[in-house]
Amino acid sequence: MLSIATKVEQIVMESAFLSEGLGRGLLNLSELARQLQPQLQTDLWKPVGQAAVVMALRRLAERMPQQKSGEIVLAHRAGELSTRSELMIFTYRYSDQTYACQRQLLALAAPQRGTFITVTRGVNEVMVICSRSLHALVEEVFGEEQELARLERVTAVTLHLAPETCYTPGVYHAILKRLAWERINLINIICTYTELTLLLEASQTGAAFSVLSKIVAQ
Repeated sequence: MLSIATKVEQIVMESAFLSEGLGRGLLNLSELARQLQPQLQTDLWKPVGQAAVVMALRRLAERMPQQKSGEIVLAHRAGELSTRSELMIFTYRYSDQTYACQRQLLALAAPQRGTFITVTRGVNEVMVICSRSLHALVEEVFGEEQELARLERVTAVTLHLAPETCYTPGVYHAILKRLAWERINLINIICTYTELTLLLEASQTGAAFSVLSKIVAQ
């Protein structure tokens, strides 16, 4: 069975808001402990005293590294934000035929200029991100595969970073934390050597672009 301290740490570290506030010493520990009590008692199946929760929070705060604003190393070119709208995301169960479907899809999509398509393979799933105009082609090629999920009206916002980003601890956390503070939900993330692409619902594009624009302007 989990201890109070372990469960408190789990709750705090799963929340960008709580971990940030605790690390910066911005939270009233007594009030936070009072609010966490019901959840802790439900999860641990036993009474939990407020004093024990306060002690767990205080010890966790002492162990957390000092919070600093993450330095985001941008590419040296100006205006390094780009967007691509009208995207769809398909997720299929991986099978023996998936690789052949992937090759066929990319070959058929290649002549269609101005469209976007990328295929990402996981352990048990394969994800296809494409322009809306290619959705019929994806459905045809993967028609015999098991579709797990489909998302429409997706926008991709890409932030271009400097090569040294891969040697900068916490740089992605600093970006994602700012989006989390603004209650911007990310559907998926694609990282390459110098690009961080965020996939989100079209309705949140403006808010995300505003946050990322401030990062670029720093």
